[in-house]
Amino acid sequence: MSDLTENDILKVNAHLHTPYSFSAFNSIAQALDMAAQEGVKVVGINDFYTTDGYAEWKAECEKRKLFPLFHIEFISLQAEDQAAGIRVNDPNNPGRTYMSGKGLCNPMELTEPYKTQFDSVKNESNAHVEKMCAKLNEILVQVGAGFSLDVEQIKRELTKGSIRERHLAKALRMAVYDKAGDYPEAVKTLLEKIFGGKEMKSDPADHAAVENEIRNNLLKAGGGAFVPEDPKTFLPFDEVCKIILNAGGIPTYPFLADDANGNFTDFEENLEKTAAILKERGIHSVEFITTRNSVETLEKYAGYLHENGFVVTFGSEHNTPAMEPIELKARKNTPLTEKLLQINYQSACVVAAHQDKVAKGEKGYVDAEGKADTARRDEFVAYGNALIQAAIK
Repeated sequence: MSDLTENDILKVNAHLHTPYSFSAFNSIAQALDMAAQEGVKVVGINDFYTTDGYAEWKAECEKRKLFPLFHIEFISLQAEDQAAGIRVNDPNNPGRTYMSGKGLCNPMELTEPYKTQFDSVKNESNAHVEKMCAKLNEILVQVGAGFSLDVEQIKRELTKGSIRERHLAKALRMAVYDKAGDYPEAVKTLLEKIFGGKEMKSDPADHAAVENEIRNNLLKAGGGAFVPEDPKTFLPFDEVCKIILNAGGIPTYPFLADDANGNFTDFEENLEKTAAILKERGIHSVEFITTRNSVETLEKYAGYLHENGFVVTFGSEHNTPAMEPIELKARKNTPLTEKLLQINYQSACVVAAHQDKVAKGEKGYVDAEGKADTARRDEFVAYGNALIQAAIK
């Protein structure tokens, strides 16, 4: 552990989605106002397939004396795990692997072939959602809903250019409420019609729950508007890591860890083995979305990984309609322990130092090939801490 004092340890949320992908927040300003009010001083933007929010994130952080981290998220495919039927960090799809890039250059500049690959996967993701919107409109015609969804209008009014299936769920919820005059029984009747007669279980007043129910009934596998994702939507795991490195970032594996029943995926259930495989694959940074996990699991997993040289950051995502605090807690609203707060802050310092050094044309915590300078981790902590403390004063 580094020699930071107790007074140095600041609250960090290193994984926040914004309206540039999909988010509980209406704006970046709303997210950062909440962070400031809750005393969270270090905040990481972490949108899917886009860095378009970076400039606004930086400007709004400066206004509030918060320290900005610049991240991104991808869904990749690990072919070896898929062939073996191993669930990695998607509990339902073997081989499918969520990956984050931490501490990217701002603005992100990719060289070829990485720029073309990145643009292609972003376009494929948007095209996939557009196909689901078309199928959703077919259902609306079949049931005589009296309205349809305009994908261009959704992009214009609900997105910042990157459209996801949660935007469709939100747009449908809004259109149903508009058509039904916001009368709960009328909303329920119309949605059940669109669900093919399936009973609506959510309270119409709970918009987040209704949108989740729309998504589960219509847009997920088995739903009437579900469209299987084209393999082109997912880049191979190795290619995603190369894109992240080319963008100046640190490839980061997001742990799913324990679910509400204490279960783990095949890949993550043996911690020591998982850590060894990650290192073999050139991954030296991991993260946890803390509200998913018990505080005991976080202590065990984050503690072990940090002791074994990994950068370990925590976040909340906020990529569903449900609004939660920015200050991080474990499952069941359990406060994080001092040890976890220290690990999170130290690791955020490493990322802060990395993104600053790379922006200056210097070698960061990982080099262009992905090799981590683990022997100098404490130096990066001290450097990053100085940057952060100066920015927030």
